[in-house]
Amino acid sequence: MHADRPTRYRDVFASGEFRALYVGSVLSWVGDYAARAAVTAMVYQHTGSPAASAAAFAVSFAPWLLGGSVLVAVAERYPYRSVMVWCDVARTAGMAVLAVVGASLGLPALFALLLLCALFAPPFEAARSATMPQILDRERYVAGVGLMLATAPPAQVIGYVAGAAISDIEPRLALALNAVTFVLSAALVRFGVRWREPALRPERRSGLLRETGDGFRLVFTNPARRALVLLVFAASLFAVVPEGLGAVWAEHRADEVGRAWAQAMIMGAVPAGMVLGALAAGRLLRPSWRRHAVRPLALATPLVLVPTIIDPPIVVAAALALAAGFSVGALVPVVNGEFVQTLPSAYRARAFGVVSAGLQVLQGFAVLAAGALAQRADLPLVVGLWSLGGVLLTGALLAAWPSPATFAEAQARAADRADEATGEAAALRAEPTVRSEPARLDQSPRLEPSA
Repeated sequence: MHADRPTRYRDVFASGEFRALYVGSVLSWVGDYAARAAVTAMVYQHTGSPAASAAAFAVSFAPWLLGGSVLVAVAERYPYRSVMVWCDVARTAGMAVLAVVGASLGLPALFALLLLCALFAPPFEAARSATMPQILDRERYVAGVGLMLATAPPAQVIGYVAGAAISDIEPRLALALNAVTFVLSAALVRFGVRWREPALRPERRSGLLRETGDGFRLVFTNPARRALVLLVFAASLFAVVPEGLGAVWAEHRADEVGRAWAQAMIMGAVPAGMVLGALAAGRLLRPSWRRHAVRPLALATPLVLVPTIIDPPIVVAAALALAAGFSVGALVPVVNGEFVQTLPSAYRARAFGVVSAGLQVLQGFAVLAAGALAQRADLPLVVGLWSLGGVLLTGALLAAWPSPATFAEAQARAADRADEATGEAAALRAEPTVRSEPARLDQSPRLEPSA
């Protein structure tokens, strides 16, 4: 494979382990979203309460706020393949119970069972993210992450449509379908992904809380890792707002194309843009271009939404939201590829868990904050000013961007197996913060290939 040509998807699918992980993930996504649609329908049918139905949907996000990072630290102690398989088995059992007796359970018991099933999502997703760099080399990894990112939104749509259609007949059938998809995912991972030693060996364990804290320290005390993560966090604060407030925007511009079409255009634009951006990053960008694209893509995410301040027609607003989704969709796999090169292998699951939890919290905060502001001013004005603030925030992050040497040092430390074997946790807690000189916007980190 030529060192500096765009990676082809057949290069990615050449890995049998990736094929198993990819197909298993897609099946789980479709089944999971079908179950979400079914559970909300089932709760609403039995209670007639919109609030109870919304709460049933929101339960799936709770684990990231209720100790998800600790659960990820548990996952680091066991082989990633085993973690994924047992998480799928546990969720299979939970969904099977819901399919059989869910309709007869009271709301507290139903929500408790849903939460129990959802608690296995953070360790599964972290283990999957940590497995990806083990089965794909550096150049194929970016394309693989982009492919996963591009597949998730269509799987979400298919799952919601299937769940809603099946719920018209019997919601419990959708829950049974989800149980079957988890069984298939467990089988694919068990027989398609190679067993590997646990990332955190027994002699290096220091207690769950300390190990969880090490994950946060790993991400935020190192200048290179912190810069990459904060850039993705900043982008997520702004790209999600049009999607999260699509119904409000549709009401504002319902006279143009009708409320339903307006809402569909706004809410669908960001995910559609993310699919296109993820595919473009993985398939079209040459490896040597990717590092140069990180900062322009991050700045473009809020910048393209600033024109909403003049309240453009709904078609234009949707196009701007599509552009924002494209920018963040291309940004995430590229940053992911850079980020993983700076991570010691024993910390990958915890680091990805920290980032996932942060994204969940920040996206929820952004939608709630913009929604509160829209109570006092027109939504397009709010989104435009919110995005202008994003340009300033991203500009500040880019002004303090670490030097290429800082990224090279972080990558070298991650690749140093000797340091890792002698106890990365102790070194991490004593690791001094490296002071880096701000980089000009025409500079790009130049990282050497990892060992």
